[in-house]
Amino acid sequence: MAGRIEAKLAELGVTLPSAPAPAANYVPFVRTGSLLFVSGQISQGAGGLITGKLGADMDVAHGAAAARACGMALLAQARAALDGDLDRLVRVVKLTGFVNSTPDFTDQPKVINGCSDFLVEVLGDAGRHSRSAVSAASLPLGVSVEIEAIFEVA
Repeated sequence: MAGRIEAKLAELGVTLPSAPAPAANYVPFVRTGSLLFVSGQISQGAGGLITGKLGADMDVAHGAAAARACGMALLAQARAALDGDLDRLVRVVKLTGFVNSTPDFTDQPKVINGCSDFLVEVLGDAGRHSRSAVSAASLPLGVSVEIEAIFEVA
């Protein structure tokens, strides 16, 4: 039987991707005590990498969709770290979001809202978190968004 978080994902029609393997010399997550640190997840969907630069060739709505995809990857990593049991998530503590954008782009928070809104939609109040949303001149592989997370877990 699926847990309550998996049931909520199903209700929303969301299928989490497989937890991506790290692309370099790091681990996808580290658990210490009741905290789970998930490495930055880049924007990718079923069609591959979501690339583009906000303020140049991508608008805020598409950037927010890329951030939502990062949120799905963050939950996929959390599921892997918690032996498949997302119900062990207590809360989202913090997100740090990086937006590939032009120097004059100032809507980074609106882009990262795609991830924040997704986590609240799935987890309710446990999805509310502290957050940073910053611009980057470029991101790995030209992706639009990268987001890392800290979760409290049981």
